[in-house]
Amino acid sequence: MSRIVRRIGPSPRDRGCQSGANCPDIFELSDGNFAIIGTEATEQLDSELPSDAGRADYERIVIISRDVLIRAKADIPDM
Repeated sequence: MSRIVRRIGPSPRDRGCQSGANCPDIFELSDGNFAIIGTEATEQLDSELPSDAGRADYERIVIISRDVLIRAKADIPDM
């Protein structure tokens, strides 16, 4: 079972999210994968996926803001 090892990028509070609502976040997991807290958008975007993209029934499409990903970039390992 994977566990959260660390946050990638600044915390939501450091990005100005004070309410605890609509505060996307990125976490590195103990197995090297990443977990994303974002806005669920599977139904909205599933039909727009390119033909070479696949999504299993248990996978979801989530949206995070550009700001969240750009600010996390420095913490994302190269390999």
